[in-house]
Amino acid sequence: MNEFFQIGGLTPDMQGISHLVLNRPERMNTMAPAFFPALRDAVRGLADEGATRVLVISSTGKHFSAGMALDVFDSDEAMLATGNARARLSFQESLRRLVDCFSALDEVRFPVICAVQGGCIGGGLDLASACDIRVCSADAFFTVQEIHIGMMADIGVLQRLPKIVPQGVARQMAYTGERMSAERALAAGLVNAVLPDAGALLQHALALAKDIAAKSPLAIAGSKLALNHARDHGTAAALQQMTLLQSAIFDIDEMARAIAAWKDKRPAEFESLTRVAPLRV
Repeated sequence: MNEFFQIGGLTPDMQGISHLVLNRPERMNTMAPAFFPALRDAVRGLADEGATRVLVISSTGKHFSAGMALDVFDSDEAMLATGNARARLSFQESLRRLVDCFSALDEVRFPVICAVQGGCIGGGLDLASACDIRVCSADAFFTVQEIHIGMMADIGVLQRLPKIVPQGVARQMAYTGERMSAERALAAGLVNAVLPDAGALLQHALALAKDIAAKSPLAIAGSKLALNHARDHGTAAALQQMTLLQSAIFDIDEMARAIAAWKDKRPAEFESLTRVAPLRV
């Protein structure tokens, strides 16, 4: 646990499911600079351990997240300086590292489900758009807040949102900063379901996670790799990647275990993914 979020799960009733909860409701779960590497390291740590098959991200309080804390823009002049070539080069590197913190969600080898209640604002939408699946409560709304403070959004939403919702919808959100309601988010495909309240939302997200976690983690990891590659490449290149990927992870024993359980109408038992060995220096 840290000042921004806590991680639980992997209990008998949540086998293979980790649950990350944003826990600064008194600050509307705003994101200070330290939040980003903490999130990156926590998510990649779960992936390296191999036991997590699905990650659910939810929040506490009235809003999912109000995005980057505005006092950041007043407190760290060195980080935001762009007055000369050296400063701009440093700024670019800092921004690349910031972007990488949310890319961890997209690149990690298990699905990430984002459960949004209340406002998903600015950096909160950057985070949500980097997840595999989004669900929300009826009071949720989504907004590209950065345009209201004189800047373009810069940590992933402008790149990811147009691959989730239609181009025109993404552009209108980016140019106007208007709030997208839960109902419209469902119609646009930004979320997969709208639940009555935060309690029902979390139950739905965990039930969806349990359904995914019951499947072969090897097949799920391969599916995410294939889907991400297809999203970012043309069909021919994605099909070529599929032949290489399938040849790398095809496991007849895993399939036999799944087929037997399916025929017997019982849950299958699969081994967790192998732990990623740390680099030795």
